[in-house]
Amino acid sequence: MLCPYCQHPETKVIDKRDVEREGVTRRRRECLKCKERFNTREVVDRADLVVIKKDGRRESFDHDKIKRGIIKACEKRPISTETIEKMMREIEEKLRKKGREVNSEFIGSLVSKELKKVDKVAYIRFASVYKEFTDIDDFKNEIKELIKK
Repeated sequence: MLCPYCQHPETKVIDKRDVEREGVTRRRRECLKCKERFNTREVVDRADLVVIKKDGRRESFDHDKIKRGIIKACEKRPISTETIEKMMREIEEKLRKKGREVNSEFIGSLVSKELKKVDKVAYIRFASVYKEFTDIDDFKNEIKELIKK
């Protein structure tokens, strides 16, 4: 680590703390030459996920796209931002465990499972798009399945 004041290549870590955001570590450092102190932030560099679409196309995983879908499904429902963030962390963790490439169907099923645990109405809203409902019978069938369980 280069000192930002004198560019000396040797510094020592005085203090280290994990920041509330996942994967971020704050380090307090001191230059061994000029004795100036400074902070650095270290973030885990995760490998990019690739999503394989239904038509075979591949695109980069977009965390925000999934989050927008969940937020839209949860609109005007009593679901906190913290709950949505927790769902996102769990979904992304499961995706990364799956490997570097994941099918869009797998992502949709993970989101569906998480929403089903949290709010049945939000689940139905998401399922209507994910499962491409075409008429009222699709809604009825999905609701019957929910009631059975």
